[in-house]
Amino acid sequence: MKQIMLMLCLFVVAFAENTKDAVYVSVNGLVCDFCAVSLEKVFGKQQAVQSIKVDLNKKIITIYFKQGKSIDDSKIVKLIEDSGYNVREIKHEQ
Repeated sequence: MKQIMLMLCLFVVAFAENTKDAVYVSVNGLVCDFCAVSLEKVFGKQQAVQSIKVDLNKKIITIYFKQGKSIDDSKIVKLIEDSGYNVREIKHEQ
């Protein structure tokens, strides 16, 4: 029984890590809720995006992707710059 529980826990942990593909983007110009809403709309239209979180205090947007999906960094930069903001840095989590 302990082995079954251990295997189940390992499966859950492994599966959970695979669903957390995310990109952290440091963005200049994020100052208000309108900024957050506009970027949420832009990325919400992308097929690969599961959700987006905007942290105005840290000026970072976190883009969560659907399992097995992603967007190239160049496209992320273009979407943000076309919205009127500047990208400082992009970090990937897998």
